Amino acid sequence: MLESNKESLKLEAMKRVVGLIAKGKNASELFPAVVKNVASKNIELKKLVYVYLVRYAEEQQDLALLSISTFQRALKDPNQLIRASALRVLSSIRVPIIVPIMMLAIKEAASDMSPYVRKTSAHAIQKLYSLDQDQKELLIEVIEKLLKDKSTLVAGSVVMAFEEVCPDRIDLIHKNYRKLCNLLVDVEEWGQVVIISMLTRYARTQFTNPWKEEGVFDERNERAFYESDEEKTRDETEAKPYMMDPDHRLLLRNTKPLLQSRNTAVVMSVAQLYWHLAPKNEVSIITKSLVRLLRSHREVQYIVLQNIATMSIQRKGMFEPYMKSFYVRSTDATHIKSLKLEILTSLANEANISTILREFQTYVKSQDKQFAAGTIQAIGRCATNISEVTDTCLNGLVLLLSNRDETVVAESVVVIRKLLQIQPTQHSDIIKHMAQLFDNITVPMARASILWLMGEYCERVPKIAPDVLRKMAKSFTSEEDIVKLQTVNLAAKLYLTNSKQTKLLTQYILNLGKYDQNYDIRDRTRFIRQLIVPNDKNGALSKYAHRILLAPKPAPVLESAYKDRDRYQLGTLSHTINTKASGYLELSDWPAVAPDQSVRNVEVIEPVKEWAPSLGKTGKSKPAKSSDDKFYSDSGEEEEEKGSGSSSSEDGSSSSSEESGSDAESHVQKNSSQSSEESDKSSSQSEKSSSESDSEKKERKTKTPLQKKTVKPTAKDSDSDENGNIAKEANSSSAEESYSDSDSDSESDSDTHTDSDSGTEHKKETKSKAKPKVEVKSTKEVSLLDLGDFTPAPVTQHKSSVLSPSLLGDLEGLSLSNVSSIIQVSGPAFVPEKSHDLLHRMTGKGLSAQYQFPRQPCLYQPTMVSVQISLTNTTDHPLEQIHIGDRSPTGLNMHCFNTIECLEPEASVTVFMGIDFNDSTQAANFQLCTKEDHFSVSIQPAIGELLLPITMTELDFRKEKGKLLGMNESSATITMAAENMTSQPISRPVATVANLGVVPSSQGNVHRFAGKTASSRAVVLVTVELRESSTALITINTEKSVMGSMLLRDLKLALAQA
Repeated sequence: MLESNKESLKLEAMKRVVGLIAKGKNASELFPAVVKNVASKNIELKKLVYVYLVRYAEEQQDLALLSISTFQRALKDPNQLIRASALRVLSSIRVPIIVPIMMLAIKEAASDMSPYVRKTSAHAIQKLYSLDQDQKELLIEVIEKLLKDKSTLVAGSVVMAFEEVCPDRIDLIHKNYRKLCNLLVDVEEWGQVVIISMLTRYARTQFTNPWKEEGVFDERNERAFYESDEEKTRDETEAKPYMMDPDHRLLLRNTKPLLQSRNTAVVMSVAQLYWHLAPKNEVSIITKSLVRLLRSHREVQYIVLQNIATMSIQRKGMFEPYMKSFYVRSTDATHIKSLKLEILTSLANEANISTILREFQTYVKSQDKQFAAGTIQAIGRCATNISEVTDTCLNGLVLLLSNRDETVVAESVVVIRKLLQIQPTQHSDIIKHMAQLFDNITVPMARASILWLMGEYCERVPKIAPDVLRKMAKSFTSEEDIVKLQTVNLAAKLYLTNSKQTKLLTQYILNLGKYDQNYDIRDRTRFIRQLIVPNDKNGALSKYAHRILLAPKPAPVLESAYKDRDRYQLGTLSHTINTKASGYLELSDWPAVAPDQSVRNVEVIEPVKEWAPSLGKTGKSKPAKSSDDKFYSDSGEEEEEKGSGSSSSEDGSSSSSEESGSDAESHVQKNSSQSSEESDKSSSQSEKSSSESDSEKKERKTKTPLQKKTVKPTAKDSDSDENGNIAKEANSSSAEESYSDSDSDSESDSDTHTDSDSGTEHKKETKSKAKPKVEVKSTKEVSLLDLGDFTPAPVTQHKSSVLSPSLLGDLEGLSLSNVSSIIQVSGPAFVPEKSHDLLHRMTGKGLSAQYQFPRQPCLYQPTMVSVQISLTNTTDHPLEQIHIGDRSPTGLNMHCFNTIECLEPEASVTVFMGIDFNDSTQAANFQLCTKEDHFSVSIQPAIGELLLPITMTELDFRKEKGKLLGMNESSATITMAAENMTSQPISRPVATVANLGVVPSSQGNVHRFAGKTASSRAVVLVTVELRESSTALITINTEKSVMGSMLLRDLKLALAQA
């Protein structure tokens, strides 16, 4: 077909060949047949041939050389696409012999009338430079010429060529600096990234450091941000010793609108530019845009979170208002979780540490062991950095020592050891407690850490340390090497401090070590023996044994892994991998004295001045400016209204330009026949105008009366983000929880949210505001915090709680009247006697508390779950005025027990409480107080304890089940334990897991159970159908789909075990 005489057959053949290349197939064998068609007069065919040649010219260089004359002729073709394609193919033939021809072609193309061909010549410069670096001087001349080009199409490509060929020739940029700054908004996205990166380096060499006088900046600077340069310069001269160069300000002002870009690389580039160049009081502008990027793909999240982790170490205040955006979701990958954990740890301070620690409590229970271990290290860092919570963290880590998971226990021991080194005198009880748990801990690193603690602080536990050594002597031969080394160290330290009790033990252990298989242990044993056992030869050294082995050791410093990463420029590959990558260009230090700024003055200024108004006449430039004003002036609006005189005129102009912007949007839809360049500009403008109308609405919301503010925290998270004071002042848990609800919604709808027009946006916001009014109670009590050890994501849970009423509102309304006569609450089928620790006696300073669920209807309020609490005084003195203190979340509906005036030593008392968990496994946090102390405790309900058993007939069960199908049904097939295959054993594990009533069944192999949730009275139906070969199908029907999936998981575990 390629050698046919018909153009149509050749065209069809080339389409197939290019299709093969697109699929990754090798089509290089067709090169001779394809290259013959390079001189074809058919433009479509010629384009396809050039596409093929660009791909294979480097592999088949000899054949490609035969066609060079054709390419040279094509460089004169009237069609700009053919000229550009010919240059692209010519620069792809990487043969040194044609370098002069390529050089000539590039020079001619750089003067071409078409900006597309000039752009292609800029791309060819890089290829030619990599082929022959001797051409550098000639190429620099071409780059200098292209840098003067006023086309936005060329700007990005020529700066990329500049970065490749001569990044150190900053003198080429001087005259073009202001032009590049002004063109930046209209350059294509990848060109913007390259230009911003280059201008960042340029600015660091040409302007003075704006951070020196950071103390003198104040809010007036923000107010004057959009005023004219003359007014701003005059104000700064009067008020501040530091004078920002107008060109420095021009760069910051022109990059600011790009924070709205849909391209994450552009936003990241602007963020790093502001971080490295902006005055410190202006850097916070980038925060909101970076947080927005966290809703993108996990690859983007990873890079953005790495940069935020570096920033948050130096400036915590920037990201503290957006702390909830860094809460870990169960759907996050491990590397994302670790980064969010790093950021949360960096953001921790005295004000928010309690919230962060409650988050960490949930993370420790994660199924991801690496993440759980990282959380324990983060708790240790928080304890080190914030002295007020050191004791709380230590006590929490001690409780983790009884965890079933070895990884958690091992990490806890290691972190406790580090914390105890900071203040060992106060914690001898913890060392004793760790010694008691020593036999149950099997992880070598954890055992070694405990032995080190015993040896280091043996004088504080004189009775326990020798006993631990005795146990180690028995198991010495079977221990890991790291444990053996610490055993030898422990023996040596005890020999020096308590030789009467441990002399024989030490000799025995040293003898065992002397013949160990590992040479490290043999060497250590010989060294220790010579050091501590004096004889004639080594008498001098043994005098110093005590000082050598028991020297005071400095406490370890727990630091962030991202502490030193700021030595690399943010957003670069070097910063990501924490190593200098090839091609990395370091940012220079700020010059002490600014170089002469007149080098950036351009002689002919008139054309530039005429260029900007010409755009304004088309109705595109003005709306863009007002869009930037509106979008970024949210935080300073109130100050602008009160203060500056020019603000009123700005408001007027911005509102009018907003109208014209929204008009432009409809105008774009009607006139689709515009040129491609114009339509691109107008479409980007329409996006800006939609964001303007958003920000206008948000501005109105800020100015509304007080009754709107009551709804504000439960609205979309964008509202609270735009409103600085809400993000900072919303310390109450209700605001936190509502944020997490709306966050999940806004995440799932982020694309629609951004692209929708202002009308749709307004409806959406009204809807989201209306919902919380109906469900104020549930919104207050649902939290991301402390969701227990269930794996389903917190986000999923909130989503279901928001969605289920809208999906099933009609069903609920219909079923209530019918079901009430049929469904009645019955007594529990089984009450487990298992109790849970509420307050450990060590943490509670002698007050011990345990809780269990008696599964009785609550007397105080029907929606509450009854909780039985046993309080015990293990001290030798009475405890007075035991009562409940502050509770969290703030709106938690809880009926407290009456104050216990006095609890005698060794006495116990049982009290009852009622808690409305709002059908959520979120923990109820409160303070258990005595006369002297306050202890923070939490009650974590299992999913089965939130149910009440009900009675119903089999027919009613089937009817109710028929109403709860589809999304309301979850099922799983399991292999059951043999002992559970009869009806009586099945009822027992089901009733143990969940407080359900048994429904009579006419089928022997089908068992039915029914219950309803305590708070919302939603029906929960469980069916267990026995099948062949010891398998069973478990089906759960309930409108509370998240509760259903959690209950299904618990029942699978219970029935699969004997």
